[in-house]
Amino acid sequence: MGAPPARIEPPSRQGAAAHLSRAQKAAIIVRFLMNEGAEVPLTELPEGLQARLTTQMGSMRYVDRSTLAEVVAEFAQELEGMGLTFPRGVAGAINALDGRISAQTAARLRKEAGVRQYGDPWELVRRADPAALVPIIEGESAEVAAVMLSKLDVARAAELLGLLPGPVARRIAYAISQTGSVSPEAVDRIGLALAAQLQEAPETAFAEGAVARVGAILNYSAAAIRDEVLEGLEETDQDFAALVRRAIFTFVHLPERLKPTDVPRVLREVDQAVLVTALAGAQAGDLAPVAEFLLDNMPKRMAETLREEIAARDRARPRDAEAAQTEVVNAVRRLEAAGDLALIQPDEGVA
Repeated sequence: MGAPPARIEPPSRQGAAAHLSRAQKAAIIVRFLMNEGAEVPLTELPEGLQARLTTQMGSMRYVDRSTLAEVVAEFAQELEGMGLTFPRGVAGAINALDGRISAQTAARLRKEAGVRQYGDPWELVRRADPAALVPIIEGESAEVAAVMLSKLDVARAAELLGLLPGPVARRIAYAISQTGSVSPEAVDRIGLALAAQLQEAPETAFAEGAVARVGAILNYSAAAIRDEVLEGLEETDQDFAALVRRAIFTFVHLPERLKPTDVPRVLREVDQAVLVTALAGAQAGDLAPVAEFLLDNMPKRMAETLREEIAARDRARPRDAEAAQTEVVNAVRRLEAAGDLALIQPDEGVA
């Protein structure tokens, strides 16, 4: 008998993934993750890679289970061997270092890298202060402004619309009805142009305007100094002085700025000895109505006790009285900052 015929083995499936390109493997991994319900942030990829991946997925039909297992195992092995990753491009690096490099350096690098390198220009527009968008939107056509409002969230768009003059707001609102045929490319170009204008806006050294800064300083100044400075401002610039006067909030302004129902809440924040000194120094002149306002709107028993203590004590020295009155105002400011009360604005009345 001759030797038995050689057994013909079926071609091995092992190593089938080795014949796949990296693009094919990437398509397999993305498809696998999507089938498993994972969120794959493909929008973070450059547009060219998004297009290649889409084309590759469209050209593939079927991958058997063993090939899928090989590709997934290879992908997992690459992940395990990866020690460190870096953000893509200047934009990613700046975002990664946010808060660790100065704002001036970050702004300069973003400008040098270009608006597109910053990422989605509309994200820059969405994060912008509405007040910074007003001069930009007023300088654009109603159609461009309509696209901007359409790209903002509803609350931010409503806030921005409220900052615009009535006729401008109406034109923009009507123009929104004409944006149905605007192409994605046009929206992208508009976003780039708006983001470029935002980046070109000069950065300021101070977060608040001059009126707010002068008003805050004068709030904590002695009354004599405050009056002298305001008189000097009146002589130099009456309009600026008027704005500063509106920004000032001191003890004498309590009746017109503090709601009567908030008086007990404020006084609970002030030590009784300090309150007695403040009221004792406000028994005559312009401050007398302030003392009566506070006493009339606090609990009756507390008011009677304070009136007795004020009558029994010696007249408060002006410096001590002013310091105590400042503490009362500071209590109001703390509660306002915490959101526990809302002051009446100078141009508002009591509801």
